Amino acid sequence: MYLVFTYFVNRLKKSINGLRFESGSLLTSSSALSKVIPVSDQNTRAMGVAMRPSEYTAALIQVLRTRGARLHGAAVLEIGSGSGVVLAALAALGAASLYGVDIEEEAIAEGSSLLQELGYADIARIERGNMWAPVAGRRFDLIAANLPHFPMHPVEFKDRLPSWSCGGSDGRHLLNPFLDGLAAHLAPGGHAVITHNAFVSLELSRSMLRQHGLSLRIAQTCLVYIPVEKLVLLTPSVLGTEEGKSIHRYGPHAFADMHIVEIGVAGTIA
Repeated sequence: MYLVFTYFVNRLKKSINGLRFESGSLLTSSSALSKVIPVSDQNTRAMGVAMRPSEYTAALIQVLRTRGARLHGAAVLEIGSGSGVVLAALAALGAASLYGVDIEEEAIAEGSSLLQELGYADIARIERGNMWAPVAGRRFDLIAANLPHFPMHPVEFKDRLPSWSCGGSDGRHLLNPFLDGLAAHLAPGGHAVITHNAFVSLELSRSMLRQHGLSLRIAQTCLVYIPVEKLVLLTPSVLGTEEGKSIHRYGPHAFADMHIVEIGVAGTIA
C-alpha cells in the first residue's frame, strides 16, 4: 500500500509543472491533465461522471442502511442499476446475491467494474435489458430502484446520458411498468425500496399497488434541489399544480419533496 501511495505521489510531483495557479485557483491545460491521467483513464472517468450518484441515490442508500438485518443473506435486485453503487451498498449490508438491470451499456460496464473492484464479482450479475425482461420468472427478497421519473422528455444534459432523470411528460413512463410488474418478482415476505418524487402522484402509485395486493409507506422524505436546466423542462402542468405544494421556489432556486418509499404485501409494511 505504501509503495502504491508513493508511486502516485511521485507521479503527481512530476506532473505539477503542467499546472499553474492564478488568483488562488488551480488551472489545468488539457495537455497537463493528460500527463496526470492517461487517455484510457480519462475515458473511464468520463463514463463514471455520467453515472455518478445523485441526492436520490444517497437518500435511497441511507434508508437501505437501516434495513441491515433484513438484508443479511438476501437475494437483491436493482432495476436501473446505474453506477452499481446501490448494489455495492447492499452487498456491504450482507446481501447474498446481487442482480442489476439497466438499459445503458455504460451502466453495465461501470457497475460491473465497481462490483469487481470491491470484491463482489462472484455474487453479482448485471444485465442490459428493459425493466423486468431479464429477470422474467425470478423473485427477490429485496428490489431497489431509483428510476428516472422527472416529468420531462429526453434531452442532453452536460455529463449525463439522455435517459438520465427523464420520466416522460407525467414522470411515470418507467414508474408505472415497474409498479405493475413488482408483485410478480417479490419473494414471499419480500419488499421494495424506491425513490418517488412527491410531484409524481404518490396516491396513483398507492392505487396501482393495491390492485396487486401491495401497499406502500413513506420511509423518508427529503428536499432535493432542482437545477434551473431541469426546472425549465418540467412539464408546465405539473409545475403549475405542484408549485407551493411539493415544489418550493425561493427566488431562482427550486427544491422538491422526494420520498423513499417501501413497498410490500399489504399488512407487512410497518
